[in-house]
Amino acid sequence: MTNMFLRTGSALALLFAAPGALAQQAPAPAPAAVETRDVDPALWVVKDEDTTIYLFGTIHILRPGLSWFDEAVRKAFDESSELVTEIGMMPDPAAAAPLVMKYGFNATGPTLTEKLPADKRAAFAKAVADLGLPQASVDRFDPWLAAVQISMLSVIRQGYDPKSGVEEALNTAAKAANKPISGLETMEQQFGFFDSLSEESQIAFLIETVDKLPEAGPMLDKMVAEWGAGDADGLAAVMNEGLKAAPQVGKVLLADRNARWAEWIETRLDKPGVVFVAVGAGHLAGTESVQTYLAKRQIKATRIEY
Repeated sequence: MTNMFLRTGSALALLFAAPGALAQQAPAPAPAAVETRDVDPALWVVKDEDTTIYLFGTIHILRPGLSWFDEAVRKAFDESSELVTEIGMMPDPAAAAPLVMKYGFNATGPTLTEKLPADKRAAFAKAVADLGLPQASVDRFDPWLAAVQISMLSVIRQGYDPKSGVEEALNTAAKAANKPISGLETMEQQFGFFDSLSEESQIAFLIETVDKLPEAGPMLDKMVAEWGAGDADGLAAVMNEGLKAAPQVGKVLLADRNARWAEWIETRLDKPGVVFVAVGAGHLAGTESVQTYLAKRQIKATRIEY
């Protein structure tokens, strides 16, 4: 489920920076020199008489070298008096460690390998070994955490970098401009979303992750290309692949959150000002998008062409 990269939540980027939070991983190859390439992601706006709310879809992890923070996106950001992201200011990475332990580890009972179907255990062990992760440590992960780390580490090895993610750049720019930064959710809530999934759904998530690991890089490349081209329909089509096989994952990580965020936007329209809201791009695409839930509240989100 590589498409979960655009839905899982920016807090998960902390998993790769929190000392001792996860199994020790082998270092990624040194990045090669890259050329800057211009891309134009989609941008929407919601307005009333005295409030403007920009909606921008992010990618939490990117390859270096993409120039997206310019033109209409930069103009909207500069006009805004505050930045709102999924979790606001990224906390100290060390703060993730106790939350990972609380929501992602199981120190007793059957190991993760033992929870998997017998015919999936060898592939899981190979994926863990190929990524330089110690089996004994990963075997104490909850299935969702193992799936996320395996996926993330795989694409990091292919040149993607959490430090090149959109939230990182937006937070840096907001701090430089003394703009307040707030979040729609907390880091603990985001971990809790995964923890709330049934074990059956988590195991299905992990199995599909391992089965499709060779496709992770190319699939993320495709999603980033759709995002960079501003093709919301194309992005939605890619993002929706696999969701039918895991309806609970889609409900918890996508639909329910989008409905809450639409409610937040409606409430925020009662307060004057200009706000730049940046959330994972998958939340602004498809039939369960934030815009869909806004429309149910008779609120129109208009695409800004540039």
